Amino acid sequence: MSEPIQRLAYTIAEACAATGLSDDTLYRKHQAGEITMKKSGRRTLIPAADLERLIDNLPALPRR
Repeated sequence: MSEPIQRLAYTIAEACAATGLSDDTLYRKHQAGEITMKKSGRRTLIPAADLERLIDNLPALPRR
C-alpha cells in the first residue's frame, strides 16, 4: 500500500477544519501578512507550510 499524499495546500474550509481557526481569523491573518492565500480559478488556497508556521508561532500557554 502506498503512503498517503501530503497536502500542499488547503481550501479555506479545509484550513478551518485542520487548524480549528475560523475563516474570519484566517482572513485576518492573511491581511496581517502571516499567511499567504493563492487563487486557482474560484478556489482560494492556503499553503500547508503557511498553516504549519502559523500554528508553530502561536504563543504557548504558561504552565501552572
